[in-house]
Formats: sequence, structure tokens, C-alpha cells
Amino acid sequence: MPVASAQVKSAIILAGLQAEGETIIIEPEETRDHTERMIQEFGGKIEKDGQTIKVSGNQVFKGTNIHVPGDISSAAFFMVAAAITENSEVVLKNVGLNSTRTGIIEVMKSMGADITIEKKTSEGEPAGDITVRSSQLKGTTISGDLIPRLIDEIPVIALLATQAEGITTIKDAAELKVKETNRIDTVANELSVLGADITPTADGLIIKGRKALNGGMVTSHGDHRIGMMLAVAALITDGEVELADPDAIDVSYPQFFGHLTQLIK
Repeated sequence: MPVASAQVKSAIILAGLQAEGETIIIEPEETRDHTERMIQEFGGKIEKDGQTIKVSGNQVFKGTNIHVPGDISSAAFFMVAAAITENSEVVLKNVGLNSTRTGIIEVMKSMGADITIEKKTSEGEPAGDITVRSSQLKGTTISGDLIPRLIDEIPVIALLATQAEGITTIKDAAELKVKETNRIDTVANELSVLGADITPTADGLIIKGRKALNGGMVTSHGDHRIGMMLAVAALITDGEVELADPDAIDVSYPQFFGHLTQLIK
């Protein structure tokens, strides 16, 4: 595969299950492995050796009970909200802690965020409770094999970086250009409207932190993660934020605004 993409990988794995013979997939970087875990939960066989995955066709599966923990990509917005909003503490229950998805936790800790994790056992996927408190943050560099483990969280990480001391640099994230929007340009443009000092690059973003944000008129551009990031930004702006096309958020998190309102009451 020319690009590390869990979605493309999973599509090929599922096609391989219907194919004659063996399908071999070689990833440039390790990506989230929910599909591989689920196949094994249903009694299937799949081999993994580093970044090489082998799957045989014509397998027989059996029904089972599946425990699905909360999505860390959705939890990320509230993790960042707690870290950047004064006098905050948020506890997120039963969040998936799959090691291929926990890049945001590592980045937040490297930036000085106050995060506590209580791990709990679960069938198939590790999970636990995450507590995040208001924090004094510092800039960092995010690149390399960390990128596939937090690719969907980069918009809200960019918001986090606007409140960190120093410069945060995000590199090796060109895949952001082919998401629901070109998230490199969209994140830079919309956060700039709110007063952020953020520069898009060919494969990422450069964010100068400790920048007070102002209100303004912004848009999700039909991208659910951009919409949620901008809604969280409104918690710390000096002035109101008017968000166009908020319904895009319903794609992944239809209860988002209800949960956000619950936090700020």
C-alpha cells in the first residue's frame, strides 16, 4: 500500500476473505487493527508479522457476542476541551484503548496534559476510563509512525496546540488532504478565522501557541471532525462562534451538541 490507510486495508482484507487463495497486504506504517481483531473474534484466521498481513479466502465464521468500547476519536474532542478550558475535569467512561488508536493520549501527555487512565479488561478490544484536567501545555512535534495512530484527531490536536506554549509542528500527514475535506487547509483556514497563528504545509501544519482566540463565523465544510473541533474552540473564544453546516457532525456523533451542552452547564 502506498499510503497507511486503515479503511483501504480493511476493504482489501474483507475482499480477501471472499477470494481464492491468500491475500498479502504490506503497510508502510501500522494502522488501526479493529478489522483484524473482529475477524478473530468471529473465529477467523489472519496472520500479522510487523506491517505484513496475510488472510486466506473461503473461511467459515461463527456468531459471537461483541463488546464495542467508546470511540477514542469521538472522545478526543472532550479530552481536548478539558485540557484547554480553565478549571475543568472530564471523565470519559469505557473508551477504547487499542494501541493503534492511542496516539492522541501520547501526544497530549508529551504536551503536559493532566491525563489519568484506569484500564479495564474487555473482550477483543482493550478499554478504560480517561480523566483529563485543565493543563499548562507546551508545543511538540508530531510525525512519522505516530501519524496513523492519530490521523483523525489532528484537527482537534491543532486546536490544542493553539493553547500550548511554543510551536507545534505536524508532519508526514499528507493523507489529511483526502479526507472529507482537505483537512490541512480547512483546519488552517477556519482556526485562522478565530485568530489562531497556524500555517499549512505540504504535509501538515505549523501552529504558534498561546494565542487567544476570538469569535467569528466559521463552517464545517461538511466535515464532521472540523465541525466538532470548531464547536470545542468556542469554549475558549472571546466572543461568539457561529458555525455553518453543523449537521455534518451527525455522521459520526449525533449526540455531540447535547453532550457538549451537558459539560458546560
